[in-house]
Amino acid sequence: MAHQALSPVCRFCGEPLIHTFCNLGMSPPSNAYLSEENLRHAETFFPLHALVCDKCKLVQLEQFQAPNEIFSDYAYFSSYSQSWLQHAKEYAESMTSRLSLSGKKQVVEIASNDGYLLQYFHQKGISVLGIEPAENVAEVAISKGINTLVSFFGVETAEKLVAAGTKADLLLGNNVLAHVPDINDFVKGMAVLLAEDGTLTMEFPHLLQLIRFNQFDTIYHEHFSYLSLHTVKEIFSSHGLTIFDIDEIPTHGGSLRIYAQHNKANPQPTESFSKVLADEDTAGINEIRTYTNFQLKVQETKRKLLSFLIEAKEKGSSVVCYGAAAKGNTLLNYCGIREDFVDYVVDKNPHKQDRFLPGTHVPICSPERIMETKPDYVLILPWNIQDEVIEQMSGVREWGGKFVVPIPEVKVLA
Repeated sequence: MAHQALSPVCRFCGEPLIHTFCNLGMSPPSNAYLSEENLRHAETFFPLHALVCDKCKLVQLEQFQAPNEIFSDYAYFSSYSQSWLQHAKEYAESMTSRLSLSGKKQVVEIASNDGYLLQYFHQKGISVLGIEPAENVAEVAISKGINTLVSFFGVETAEKLVAAGTKADLLLGNNVLAHVPDINDFVKGMAVLLAEDGTLTMEFPHLLQLIRFNQFDTIYHEHFSYLSLHTVKEIFSSHGLTIFDIDEIPTHGGSLRIYAQHNKANPQPTESFSKVLADEDTAGINEIRTYTNFQLKVQETKRKLLSFLIEAKEKGSSVVCYGAAAKGNTLLNYCGIREDFVDYVVDKNPHKQDRFLPGTHVPICSPERIMETKPDYVLILPWNIQDEVIEQMSGVREWGGKFVVPIPEVKVLA
């Protein structure tokens, strides 16, 4: 069921939203994969229109779907990406050492998915709790022995946990901050759940990288917000939390991992924290024209990708896609790319196979299909893991097939 959009005011500071950052037209929810039966029925499309707040510079979508509609039966399982599992393992090693974590400490992850990360703390005998709203995904974590609460996170959930005796020595969330429509309730909830001397880490795609590298395909309905350090610093500060350190990490095309503590812990800013703030200042992250100029880059990328595909098809070449990723659905729907341009898409995730992409209705197959049909081009939709994909599908080159990435602009890889 669709919901009326909230009045277009900033979800953090309440200012009216009058500036467009990126308008991608109408698009279906990016994870609403279709069965063959679904193809006979109408789909619901929503505006995919990112606005920017003139005051706090939070880039955001209007809300058209309730979160329980997006996450009730979620198709994204973190454990299907080997590079992401490795990232999670390295994080667990690093934080265990940095915070001297032991069995007496409590690690809590918000949006813990299928236990992909908490399993590494659990293996060390550290007490873990996952909070995950998608029941089908949480069940996988529970089957691994990961203590998981099926719930959305906010002040109400945090207060219930604290009342039951849970406080987080390490509170973390990877790629969840962008997914919450009520960002104030979410951050306030973290302040409630975080132990007095606890540390909080959050990872999120960096808005500066989205702008620099034209990553407009990372805009989709379940991502309500697009975040710079300047804006997140302001949001956290308003709820009694101080960000004091930063890791710049390569995940999702360039992300930030922030470290925060309660204001009263008085953490001192590190050099890396100051550097990222300075980088954002230099790039004009606080100037509205930085945002309002972005749409032109997006339109140019669309034209270049369509030109490549038209030329390939006119030569009689076959093109398929790798990765039934949400970002790919944004790209294909915005560009109007259907089976007239690409034959099918493959994905390792069996939950997506034998279904169809939302909007474009491109069929989803297992990766083995590429080896059977031997296409001329493989368009990598999750370009952020292109190295992993090229290694996994190296056999494509045996028949002269080539890989293509669409972002920041279309490029054929030798």
